[in-house]
Amino acid sequence: MDCKSLLVTGGAGFIGCNFVRLLLETEPDVQIINLDALTYAGNLASLGDCLDSPRHHFVKGSITNPELVGFILREYAVDGIINFAAESHVDRSITGPQVFVETNVGGTLNLLHEGRGAGIKRFLQVSTDEVYGSLGPEGAFSETTALSPNSPYSASKTSADHLVHAFHHTYGMDTVITRCSNNYGPLQFPEKLIPLMIMNATQDKSLPIYGDGLNVRDWLYVGDHCAAIWRAFQAGKSGEVYNVGGNNELANIELVKTILRHLGKPESLMTFVKDRPGHDRRYAIDASKIERDLGWRPQVDFDTGITQTIQWYLTNQEWLDQVVSGEYQTYYEAMYGRRGAV
Repeated sequence: MDCKSLLVTGGAGFIGCNFVRLLLETEPDVQIINLDALTYAGNLASLGDCLDSPRHHFVKGSITNPELVGFILREYAVDGIINFAAESHVDRSITGPQVFVETNVGGTLNLLHEGRGAGIKRFLQVSTDEVYGSLGPEGAFSETTALSPNSPYSASKTSADHLVHAFHHTYGMDTVITRCSNNYGPLQFPEKLIPLMIMNATQDKSLPIYGDGLNVRDWLYVGDHCAAIWRAFQAGKSGEVYNVGGNNELANIELVKTILRHLGKPESLMTFVKDRPGHDRRYAIDASKIERDLGWRPQVDFDTGITQTIQWYLTNQEWLDQVVSGEYQTYYEAMYGRRGAV
């Protein structure tokens, strides 16, 4: 898939900013238009010197805005769209599901509609293994596993996936869907499990663990995930779904114990709290399709990845302070205005 001008939505979020960094480093012929609403989890501090690259154009705005999306597609002659933009925290979806439907469903529909009208070459939807529901102690999700979402968040992502499939089937639009397991690595907003545990442990605060701590997740290093997305965008078959996993199944309690060991902190910091409503017991990804068909495999083993991740958070306190306080957004807009915004 030859793409010279790429719209990346949600490119100031955790996975999105890592993806932008990857393309700026490895794809010198690709222009990136980065559309992000800069909600609580989207931070310009995560983009750093990417903001100064002549190949990176940042636009502050929402994927739910059809006029803005249409303008971007025409103004920058966009060839393709990769949609990272989403409300993504399950806990927040339980207490306030409406915004998840507005962004994850309505926003995806808007991107598909505007993208089809502009004649883009390919649309890639970044989805999640949570659309499959929960597993028992054995087995793994494959691309043919029935979708069975159990939270408002996963229901909204499932709806978005269905829309992507419908645009391919009904209109012949070139689409690809990737579904990943839990990501970890640098630049993740500190409400998520791993950075939250690191932050609390370094400050000798309690580490809250839902239920009995035996919920199992597969952990995927964010750099590996970004490489998989780009591979699927370039070489994936139109209309296909590709699962992306790290082959690192861990119970939450074992993950937290690993972090404590790395930091030299006692397990007595762990505190068990009331379980999340509808908490899925186990996720596991069968990524054999993308490995077989596209030649992608994870390159970072968990021991290496978690060591690098912990070290990154320990040496980037300034970034943590900025994203928690939102000071960088205020500084950026005061200095540069809403670059590219319409």
